[in-house]
Amino acid sequence: MSDARAPRLAGVVLAGGAARRMGGVDKAMLRVGGVPLLRRVITALGDADPVVVVGPRRAGFDDVRWTREDPAGSGPVAALSAGLFVLAADVDIVAVLAADLAGVTSSTITRLCHALHTSSPPADGALLVDEHGRRQWLVGVWRSRALYTAVPADSRNASVRGTLGTSSIVEVPALAGEAHDVDRPDDLRP
Repeated sequence: MSDARAPRLAGVVLAGGAARRMGGVDKAMLRVGGVPLLRRVITALGDADPVVVVGPRRAGFDDVRWTREDPAGSGPVAALSAGLFVLAADVDIVAVLAADLAGVTSSTITRLCHALHTSSPPADGALLVDEHGRRQWLVGVWRSRALYTAVPADSRNASVRGTLGTSSIVEVPALAGEAHDVDRPDDLRP
């Protein structure tokens, strides 16, 4: 009898940005196809457990755990650090997603996890790569130990690329629209 268990997937959703290019609106609550962006991202995480959302608490999302980076607004690495602090010790894989992803789906997460699990030699993470060949730092899955090792104790205002950029990464080409995020009002149009 095997003691092997399926790797446990958790999710950390970064939902605390200031949305300066959008006039300061709560981007996570903007709707695409009638569904708030935050709900689309949480749905894409499927059976991930737990899902931690880092940002101000929003009504109607009782199926997640909430936390904030300290101080609020101190950047995505500080938010990631806060999310990691909430996760259980037995989590193996962590999906790290921005809350403003209009095109991410459960298939995206499945493909990223498959790429990570089948990488040889074993990689630290798998990232979506857009049609221009750019790594999408906030659309990826990571081995939890790699994240805990890479995130600095003082993570305020650190860049994601600077923090995780030396990790071994498998690149997964994005399908059409999959890497689409919302930065400007025009990004909400189909």
